[in-house]
Amino acid sequence: MNDPASFVPDPQNGRQLRDAFGRFATGVTIVTAKGLAGECIAITANSFSSVSMEPPLVLWSPARASTRYPVFAAAQHYAIHVLSADQADLAWAVARNRDALCDLAGRNGQGVPILDRCLARFDCQLFALHEAGDHAIVVGRVLQATLTEGAPLAFYGGRIADISVK
Repeated sequence: MNDPASFVPDPQNGRQLRDAFGRFATGVTIVTAKGLAGECIAITANSFSSVSMEPPLVLWSPARASTRYPVFAAAQHYAIHVLSADQADLAWAVARNRDALCDLAGRNGQGVPILDRCLARFDCQLFALHEAGDHAIVVGRVLQATLTEGAPLAFYGGRIADISVK
């Protein structure tokens, strides 16, 4: 193992800070909401976490500079889909194009577009929205959860990581 590199984060070493953040393996989600005109809007996010069991709360953190941010910040309902290992192409497609899921037909009880295949889905109602630097922290109350078995899609160091489930 190499010697650790310590640094004080600043604008000149942003890549190094991003690399340090990338040392934490994360699952990958797609968050969907109903757009302002009723269309499907989607975003790929790895900043997902459970927060509370009572009440059931989860969070995710979109970039405030994203063109998708205003729709998600205004959305009262959204769905967080935890992706399986075979959904990497879908994750990349949504990361590149907010309308990648425009043909999605399924909707939950709040009219939010939903993916049929994923390891878990959390149908949420906005609980709180907090500014947090260049991102926001979106806290949602879980209204309904759905889950299935399978291997997760995971990122490590900015790349897809192979995580076997036994």
